[in-house]
Amino acid sequence: MFKRHFITNAIHATLLAAVLTGCSGAPASAPPAETISISGAFALLPMVSLWADEYQKVNPGVRFDIQGGGAGKGMTDVLSGAVDVAMLSREVRDEETAQGAVLTPVVIDAVVGTVNADNPHLADILARGITPEIARGIWIDNTITTYDQWLGNGSGDAINVYTRSDSSGAGEMWARFSGGTAQEELQGIAVNADPGLAEAVRQDKLGVGYNNIGFAYDIGSGEPVAGLRVIPIDLNGNGAIDADEDFYATKGDIVAGISRRAYPFPPARELYLVTKGEANPAITAFYRWILTDGQQFVPVAGYVPLTAEQIEAALTALDARE
Repeated sequence: MFKRHFITNAIHATLLAAVLTGCSGAPASAPPAETISISGAFALLPMVSLWADEYQKVNPGVRFDIQGGGAGKGMTDVLSGAVDVAMLSREVRDEETAQGAVLTPVVIDAVVGTVNADNPHLADILARGITPEIARGIWIDNTITTYDQWLGNGSGDAINVYTRSDSSGAGEMWARFSGGTAQEELQGIAVNADPGLAEAVRQDKLGVGYNNIGFAYDIGSGEPVAGLRVIPIDLNGNGAIDADEDFYATKGDIVAGISRRAYPFPPARELYLVTKGEANPAITAFYRWILTDGQQFVPVAGYVPLTAEQIEAALTALDARE
């Protein structure tokens, strides 16, 4: 009789444990975290990584899988379903919209021309700067191939030109600044990714290139990346960098220039997060946080916040899509 009661009690205990653990036989646990996968533009990578870290502090049930690869890769990934969200650093293309790309602006950034910090013509470059016409001659038409043709300083040194090999928003913005329309028009030694292009110019005293500002300036000190200097833009085309055109010494200086629209658009531009079709509730919640609480982290990361009008329009668009 004792044995029968022991077995019955044991069965009851087992059933009770199964109920308490969700019939899994394992200890009860929190529901699995929701993961948002993101890829794309290097221009947005530092900003989105910071946003993800801060968002997880107040939303511990959300995880992020974030990788770069360039704007082109991000769009390919999101439209093929390989990731949930793309980081885009250029305008969307008609064929991408036709495939279901839905954009949300999140921040403002810019592309800058770069030159080696030990370039023997650095003083002349900083004094004269660059114009869209000069950039076109260097990167597109191949009509400016020496430093004398650029600076009029009598030097026969060749300009060693670098560009991006991967599909990038930075390349498209620099092409548009240079009077072109697409990255494919840019000539030069092709190098992969923002860090690769910066490093190529750092290693070549006669090299010139272009980078998103997050890769031209050190995020900690705000100074130009060691080995690089930023090429100022001659905004009024008078052949000299005037005092009101000289805002490149630190990242804070150029961010202020972009904010007051002294730096031209392009190569400055809005940056976007993109989904295929409407965003799911987890992504929409992340977007709302970026456009509200998340904007406080934008200056910290060295970017330019959206204007109040841009934020209101983006939030209204999210409301309409829900």
